[in-house]
Amino acid sequence: MIPQDRLHQIIERFEYVEAAMNQPGGDIVALGREYSELKPVVDQIRAYQALLGDLAEAEAMLDDPDMRALAEEELPVLRAKIPAAEEALQIALLPKDAADSGSAIIEIRPGTGGDEAALFAGDLLRMYQRYAEARGWRCEIIEMQESELGGIKAVTVNVAGEGVFARLKYESGVHRVQRVPETESGGRIHTSAATVAVLPEARNVDIEISSNDIRIDTMRASGSGGQHVNTTDSAVRITHLPTGIVVTSSEKSQHRNREIAMDVLKARLYDLERQRLHDERSADRKAQVGSGDRSERIRTYNFPQGRLTDHRINLTLYRLDAVMGGDLDEIIDALISDHQAAQLAEMGAA
Repeated sequence: MIPQDRLHQIIERFEYVEAAMNQPGGDIVALGREYSELKPVVDQIRAYQALLGDLAEAEAMLDDPDMRALAEEELPVLRAKIPAAEEALQIALLPKDAADSGSAIIEIRPGTGGDEAALFAGDLLRMYQRYAEARGWRCEIIEMQESELGGIKAVTVNVAGEGVFARLKYESGVHRVQRVPETESGGRIHTSAATVAVLPEARNVDIEISSNDIRIDTMRASGSGGQHVNTTDSAVRITHLPTGIVVTSSEKSQHRNREIAMDVLKARLYDLERQRLHDERSADRKAQVGSGDRSERIRTYNFPQGRLTDHRINLTLYRLDAVMGGDLDEIIDALISDHQAAQLAEMGAA
């Protein structure tokens, strides 16, 4: 049973924030953010309380001979709705990741497999671009190094939109592909891999970077040759000396490159801090879905069989073409549900 006093406190806080938003002099941005976080929770609480109220009324009707038959008809229906309403409310009350509502930065790199791994990294990039487009998010490639065969040696992408990190954070890890490479004349199936890291954007987080801790180098941006070669030193490389993190950006504007590179550096430092705190809280990171463990093999894409398997939740789908076309919702929804179930079980055991 969910404590009613806790629900009452949440509603009181929501009503206070709602009233404060209409008063002059308040921090509208902070209040608006808290309002948007509390509203779906309060809507779930009120729906649950309304159901309990209907149940209490129906039980009271049992004492009225004229209403008893109607009450006996309604009660089984209302009682059957209670477990689902309680579960939905418990999920709404689960602790939220502060980064979930924001944008994300995706980094994709080929792993084992040479040229085929680089080609697969490119396929993953297009998969995420299509998924972002379907959800109305904006994708911006920050830095990309292409291989000679048209694959990707490394790419960093900013995906901007509401709730991006909440859904894409489950993509962090090793993605394994099994297929016949375009370069294979004998028709043999090869296995290769690419790594994906999804970092929460750190623009709204206080990440202080001392000027003494970074080295900024400018260099000539690479191009495809001819008139496209950048003849000015506009590309920017920032090295964070304490951690050794190196970030580059190669847009046409040096000022914009500094801004982009600093955003990516902040995201990586923010992610390092999140991982450190997570390690302190949990002795067994790998037991948790979405832990962000970069070494974990999370998924296999088997092209000959048209099969995708997510190893964390033992989910297998036979519609690989649709997934590679950006249809990721079924997988991500299943991962979110599994993660929520684990959280609920942990809360129940506490």
